[in-house]
Amino acid sequence: MKVCIAEKPSVARDIAKVLGATVAYDGYIEGNGYQVTWTFGHLCTLKEPNDYTDQWKAWSLSRLPMIPPQFGIKLIDDSGVKKQFKVIESLMQKADEIINCGDAGQEGELIQRWVMQKAGAKCPVKRLWISSLTEEAIRDGFANLKDQNEYQSLYEAGLVRAIGDWLLGMNATRLYTLKYGQNRQILSIGRVQTPTLAMIVNRQLQIENFVPEQYWVLSTVYRDTTFTATSGKIDDKEAGQQILDEIKNSPFVIKDSSDKKGTEAPPRLFDLTSLQVECNKKFAFSADKTLQLIQSLYEKKFTTYPRVDTTFLSDDIYPKCPQIMGGLAGLQNYVPLLEPFKNKKLPKSKKVFDSSKVTDHHAIIPTGVTPAGLNIDEEKVFDLVARRFIAAFYPDCQFTTTTVLGMVDKYEFKATGKVILDPGWKVVFDKSAQDDEDKKDDEEKVLPTFVKGESGPHTPDLAEKWTQAPKPYTEATLLRAMETAGKMVDNDELRDALKENGIGRPSTRAAIIETLFKRRYIIKEKKNLIATPTGIELIALIHEESLKSAELTGTWEKKLREIEHHSYNAKQFLDELKVMVSDIVQSVIRDNTNRRVSVTEVLEKTKKKSDKPKTSRQTKKKETVADSPKVDDSIIGTVCPLCKKGTLLKGRTAYGCSEYVNGCTYRVPFTA
Repeated sequence: MKVCIAEKPSVARDIAKVLGATVAYDGYIEGNGYQVTWTFGHLCTLKEPNDYTDQWKAWSLSRLPMIPPQFGIKLIDDSGVKKQFKVIESLMQKADEIINCGDAGQEGELIQRWVMQKAGAKCPVKRLWISSLTEEAIRDGFANLKDQNEYQSLYEAGLVRAIGDWLLGMNATRLYTLKYGQNRQILSIGRVQTPTLAMIVNRQLQIENFVPEQYWVLSTVYRDTTFTATSGKIDDKEAGQQILDEIKNSPFVIKDSSDKKGTEAPPRLFDLTSLQVECNKKFAFSADKTLQLIQSLYEKKFTTYPRVDTTFLSDDIYPKCPQIMGGLAGLQNYVPLLEPFKNKKLPKSKKVFDSSKVTDHHAIIPTGVTPAGLNIDEEKVFDLVARRFIAAFYPDCQFTTTTVLGMVDKYEFKATGKVILDPGWKVVFDKSAQDDEDKKDDEEKVLPTFVKGESGPHTPDLAEKWTQAPKPYTEATLLRAMETAGKMVDNDELRDALKENGIGRPSTRAAIIETLFKRRYIIKEKKNLIATPTGIELIALIHEESLKSAELTGTWEKKLREIEHHSYNAKQFLDELKVMVSDIVQSVIRDNTNRRVSVTEVLEKTKKKSDKPKTSRQTKKKETVADSPKVDDSIIGTVCPLCKKGTLLKGRTAYGCSEYVNGCTYRVPFTA
């Protein structure tokens, strides 16, 4: 008998139907030589510290670091889990062959391997590896089963990731809680969680301590068109006013007008992160909600495997694309968009189809099964995926950029405009949504025709401006920052290169953000992510850069990927991590300062909205300053009384320390 094990009951039923297994028993389905059973996600987990020795049961600094000589697994302590495991164990003990039908990714591999190990499976194991749950995909997958050994490095990477998280999380959480916590408050530290929190905190401190700088911009209006001085911003108002006085009575002369044709390629297909970013921007969906929605669409067979980090399709998908288009034609709103491809061969672009850019799975696309019975939010997500897929086969958008240069005396001015010659792929997207995007581009305005040498009167202006503080992270911008270890880039090719060093994985980043909410380290104000006083203080007291550096965590992620691809040794990675954990423990224990994290309560709003864990405005942080509320500009430039290193600066709402970038939390709010 062949035993198939899926990751959840619904997937098991889909597989059983294709295999012809129709007789349902308690915990499995049987028929046609197959027994199809399932897990509920994780049935097993790494052992807790006290499972190794009673000495680790009580939290004690003297018992750290906790490094087991050999890691072990155990069943999750749940009656339903234990009942289902007994069924799985019984089936596997008698099986002639096991087919691992788990989620086709690192986590799915780990989940099923642990269950097979715990059940003591001894028979040969095959691997089903598919990118969608359609009947066709399942049949093709069973016709091309792989040997489990082909995925050994995937399992090792998942195992090392889990052990690494255990080593750092268990030790650092106990270490910081015992050393710096108060009133039984747990200070949760995580390999990815803490650097992510540090990014949010650092951005917030940059905003709070931002000192706006005044500057002026010289411009002039000629023939209802605004021209801006090419010399850039002016730091001295008097100098700017002098130029204004010089040019106001002189004519404006057109020096040059040039047109340059350009093209814009269709947007990349979605990977999980870019889909989460788009859904947060368009619909304010949290990363976790988007993951749940696209996972639901995958399980309903309407879209392909979602937990992917590539925006390309492999070349073998190209022959299936007409059939996918046919499935979309079953929905009326896509019919006009598909008309250009009717009775024509679909174009094939290297920007879409490139097998060398695809690892375990290709980009998220429709499967060709016409959707039905979707809820409103699922419809929104499916529509994004479908339109991206359709747009990928449309021609580039063609436009002309006009640049006009003018002179007033010796001062040069410039105006730019843009004319769309052929919208190409842009017709695929909602006009209102596209208009919103276009408004962000200052070059979208159409200019009148200017002739070289023409001249006339103009109206100059010297506009006062102020430098702007960085914007708070939203889930969209935080996901991008996690993807590139804090480096914010817009270029797709550069982002692809930085993905190797991103922190977390596409499938885990949403859970990391949710954990920060759960721990009350961050809250959400509208779409902005705001660190609570506890979150800020936690990052401030962590002096060990290895715990909060996104860049360093990114190098660990790169090594985990290299383990997966056979180019780095799993044992070496763990050895490095054990040394690091030991060093951190010794460093913190030697700390003789009296640093503490204060307990901060963040109350949840009773009125909830549809998507995210809404909370009240951040409670006011206790200031580490003298009690007197009377402050004035005389303190600017004095030595910070908290860290003794920085000097005091004036921000928009408070005085703060110049060492805020290094974690100093000294702050004096303005008072009336």
